[in-house]
Amino acid sequence: MATTIDDVARAAGVSTSTVSYVLSGKRPISEPTRQRVERAIRDLGYRPHAGARALASSRTDVLGLMAPLRVDVNFSVIMQFVTGVVSAARTYGHDVLLLTSDEIADMERVASGSMVDALVMMDVEADDPRVPVLTGLSQPAVLIGLPRDPEGLSCVDLDFAAAGRLAAQHLARLGHRRIALIGSPRAVMERHTSYAERMIEGFTRGVTESSLEGVVEACEASTAGASDAVDRVLARLPDVTALVVHNEVALPWVLATLRERGRHVPDDVSVVALCPSDVALGQLLPLTSIDIPAQAIGEVAVEMAMARVVRDEPAETRLLAPRLVERGSTVARPA
Repeated sequence: MATTIDDVARAAGVSTSTVSYVLSGKRPISEPTRQRVERAIRDLGYRPHAGARALASSRTDVLGLMAPLRVDVNFSVIMQFVTGVVSAARTYGHDVLLLTSDEIADMERVASGSMVDALVMMDVEADDPRVPVLTGLSQPAVLIGLPRDPEGLSCVDLDFAAAGRLAAQHLARLGHRRIALIGSPRAVMERHTSYAERMIEGFTRGVTESSLEGVVEACEASTAGASDAVDRVLARLPDVTALVVHNEVALPWVLATLRERGRHVPDDVSVVALCPSDVALGQLLPLTSIDIPAQAIGEVAVEMAMARVVRDEPAETRLLAPRLVERGSTVARPA
């Protein structure tokens, strides 16, 4: 027998109208009461009739996710973000409409057609042309990324500036004086993609603060691109002793090129990777790394979207603090 709204009300010790208000967000409900109702909904597996709920609340129970699939991004990492969004949306009884382009027309079509309750947007540029359009939509939006001016939109991401700085500081503490950042593909940098620019900014700040000599090189996501990037670093900084690699696809080829050039990790060159932990652990030598918690970021994005949809909470920005895990790819330099 299907669970009804009356069953939820009895389990939570409230009236059916209170359950309805929690579901629709039409009236403010105290936080303890709201949590009690939501717990009863989860425990009983209650699923309100989609049509009735949409009529009552003017909601669709659908979130829109803009996740552009480009040739210069790591598809597996993108899917970790998508997994986080989809799994979190499910806990709120929402489906996800996936948009794989970054066309403003597609975004406006979905929003103007009232197809979604909120939009989550990935692959954010520093001066993203989609941002001004999002502010004019009736639905709230959450950015996975941090534009230069979010204009009242909610944002969540890893603090890439802090991550770049943390990597440089870690190597400085180990006694490295000449270090390099092998970063994103050139197309990503030319688009002024937010995470890539913030990573370079933080790395450069860390180099300056620790009085290091540092260089930055773009890296294409290919064997040839990794070889070229390593060779450019060695040409500019022949006695480099440490690399920070922010390019998950090219990472294995960067390590292979170092071996081919007679530079052994970690005896000759220490390596810090900024990547999901499974990528760092999947190399021949587990790498010291700063994790990109893609799935967690996707989950937080949905939480922020639903806070605006259900409780009309104001926009906010959350940058997750980076955490460096030391493994076998970084060692101290002899004094």
